[in-house]
Amino acid sequence: MPSVRQLKPLRRPLSLHVSVQESLRSFIEDNQLKAGDALPPESFLAQQLGVSRNSVREAIKALESVGVLETRRGIGVFVKAFSFQPLLDNLAYGLGDGLRDIEELRELRRVLETGLIHKTVEMIGEEDLAALRQVTERMRQRAERNESFVEEDEQFHRLLFRCQNNRMLTGLIEVFWRAFYKVSNFANLANSDPLSTWRDHHEIVEAVAARDVERARERLDKHYEGILDVIASNRRAANS
Repeated sequence: MPSVRQLKPLRRPLSLHVSVQESLRSFIEDNQLKAGDALPPESFLAQQLGVSRNSVREAIKALESVGVLETRRGIGVFVKAFSFQPLLDNLAYGLGDGLRDIEELRELRRVLETGLIHKTVEMIGEEDLAALRQVTERMRQRAERNESFVEEDEQFHRLLFRCQNNRMLTGLIEVFWRAFYKVSNFANLANSDPLSTWRDHHEIVEAVAARDVERARERLDKHYEGILDVIASNRRAANS
């Protein structure tokens, strides 16, 4: 008797509002609609899809929440320009506070920044170097007073890659930054050696200014090792 192939498991059908969302996404892609282009009226979409206007309205609201569409009151529904904001708003909220989450986010940030630092070394100008040195000087002053410098730290990493003029990179850095600080509660962690953290940033800037790619990459690596040490130390203290 010939062998019989097993039945494939049934796929659970999509709910109606999800099906309408997928249809609207396909409509946007198939018609190559761009940011600012208008969708047809709800009544037309409902008729074409064979669903109620309420179903279309629900789908539109869902796509608004993830930044695909925007409703202009009294005018219509339009394709929205791409933005990382919905991801920023939802990623940090959805993450837990486990050490594994923190380690994974730290590793993503480390790989992203060390992998692209060579372009900064090639492209950075005197204006951005001066801005980085100003930020690290404020870090030093705060470190000497044993104060936190979270805002300066975030600004430092933005400035470090600003010269690349890469909107996607800037957005990803912000995504990882917000998510990392949320899951690690890093802003409230006690840094036993803030001067060492300042020195890491200072040496990264000087390596970049010297156009030394390998040294800049090594200093970034060391900086991220130090971040994990601070987190681990605080976790041990909290559990003792």
